[in-house]
Amino acid sequence: MTVTGALAPLEVAGRLDRLRALFDTAGADGRPVEGLLVTTPANIRWLTGFTGTAGLLLVTGDHATLATDGRYRSQAFEQLSAAGVDADVEIYIGGAQAQREALVARSAAAGSLGLEADHVTWTAQRSWDEAFHEADLSPTRGMVEELRTVKDAGEVARMERAAAIADEALAGVLPLLAAAGRGRAGELSESRFAAALDHAMRERGAEKSAFETIVASGANSAKPHARPGDRPIGVGDPVVVDFGAVADGYRSDMTRTFWVGGPPTGEMADVFDVVARSQRAGVGAVRPGAVAGSVDQVCREIIASSGWAERFEHGTGHGVGLDIHEGPSVGPGSTAILVPGTVVTVEPGVYLPGTGGVRIEDTLVVTENGSRSLTQFPKEVVV
Repeated sequence: MTVTGALAPLEVAGRLDRLRALFDTAGADGRPVEGLLVTTPANIRWLTGFTGTAGLLLVTGDHATLATDGRYRSQAFEQLSAAGVDADVEIYIGGAQAQREALVARSAAAGSLGLEADHVTWTAQRSWDEAFHEADLSPTRGMVEELRTVKDAGEVARMERAAAIADEALAGVLPLLAAAGRGRAGELSESRFAAALDHAMRERGAEKSAFETIVASGANSAKPHARPGDRPIGVGDPVVVDFGAVADGYRSDMTRTFWVGGPPTGEMADVFDVVARSQRAGVGAVRPGAVAGSVDQVCREIIASSGWAERFEHGTGHGVGLDIHEGPSVGPGSTAILVPGTVVTVEPGVYLPGTGGVRIEDTLVVTENGSRSLTQFPKEVVV
């Protein structure tokens, strides 16, 4: 089954002006800049709708130029027109050196120019400094990323589509785990289950997987970012499944942990219970006005009170969107304030080396009165 239906349009027009409004304090030490050279593909896409993998975007106070090469000639014009920004962004097509010269010429009126410090290498910075020799180059941090943290209705709709695809895909392949739970030992490996899940997402309309799918069974489940391998999944195994889909560029992220063949016993039964309670509390703490660090604290206190504080070894969550990891961070000390349209994960976990681990994760969008989970797959433990 393919997950289909009309999606709300993206609100791309107006994003350039929102970026320009940040120029006054964007440079080093809060100094103003008169333009920004955007080199990050996801940021270029968010600002213009252009999805090519090679491109540069120069934004000044009254002009914007997208420079790319001939491979993307038709695509660039079509996508900027579809996004409604073709009248606001000049498109320049040429080779790498010609692109650079065109952008330098169009930046002549900008005395100060920002570079995306988090994404420009030292070598690239030196090269741009040489090219824009008449401008004062200044490092900027997270200008576009800050704007991207609040999603519009079209962005949320795409993430909800991606989450629905992932939900249906997991339901489609879960019988493979059930078969392993009936004692068909050796027939299902971690990598085979991961491949089946990735294929099921593509069959249901995903562009691709949101990131490398994690399937970790047995003692491997105690490794938060284990890569699926040849280990056979069998009766009595915990299985952590962390995955997501991409729909029109936007990503979902969900983790479920299963116990194969029957309910967990002993210490692992306690771990399942504690992580489930922690995750429910974290989900309940996601609301407008909440400090992201407080969501992490809510989850962490429940796990700490059960004696496993040292076994919760990562932050509670992160933002999601065009990238799988975006702002805001939902971790210790995070001061970000959640507002309607912010999309974050809540994914506490406990990991006992040599035994197994449990992580449960949902992706939530902050609403006017609380939050809504985009990921809907049930959280039953036993398969």
